[in-house]
Amino acid sequence: MVETTGTTAPEDGIRYKRVLLKVSGEALMGQRDYGLDPDMVNRIANEVKAVIALGVQVSLVIGGGNIFRGVKGAAGGMERASADYIGMLATVMNALSMQSALERMGVPTRVQSAIPMSSVCEPYIRRRAIRHMEKGRVVIFAAGTGNPFFTTDTAAALRASEMGCDGLLKGTQVDGVYTADPKKVPDATRYERLSYMDVLTQDLQVMDASAIALARENHIPILVFSIHTPGAFAEVMQGRGRYTIITEERE
Repeated sequence: MVETTGTTAPEDGIRYKRVLLKVSGEALMGQRDYGLDPDMVNRIANEVKAVIALGVQVSLVIGGGNIFRGVKGAAGGMERASADYIGMLATVMNALSMQSALERMGVPTRVQSAIPMSSVCEPYIRRRAIRHMEKGRVVIFAAGTGNPFFTTDTAAALRASEMGCDGLLKGTQVDGVYTADPKKVPDATRYERLSYMDVLTQDLQVMDASAIALARENHIPILVFSIHTPGAFAEVMQGRGRYTIITEERE
């Protein structure tokens, strides 16, 4: 875990000093079938702004599934590595869109890409990213890990580990982890707390196995909440609201 110094302490009641928020590309679609819904992008940006105002250092990883999914591209006959690279470029588009929304709200933001493209954003440099966050800037990590065959969930766990984050938050379509998809199974049971091994052994599909294993190795709790609930991000930071926490041991 990264040692940090010179950071501003969060307000009383805030449980986490530095976090990474993982948002799927599909979350940015809103009610659309494809692409970006500006209203949804702005709403998520407002959620991030509210947490920054609490004194928490925030970074983001945004998926690219609203534009292109590498797995589906490969299923359609495209070479998997090429399909994954296209998916990585989609995450850069989403990151730039979120950066624009945040900066319109007065939140200084930097996009760092694992695939260098200096004309549009910074290359990923770990120490520079940490410094940005210490100065109160939001850092959006784009292009996944920079390698094919790895998901943006794994990229989120990797960047959270590198940044020394206190928590990895996953904003989803529902307010936590359930025994089954509650939209398809109305009587599915919601978990308040799980261990990393619970997620792996029960194949709960919260994140892919490599992401869970990486978070476990670096002792980073994973908090799953609904990105569609207004104010939920800030509530989770204060230990309130509805969410599922995944840690080493289930209490």
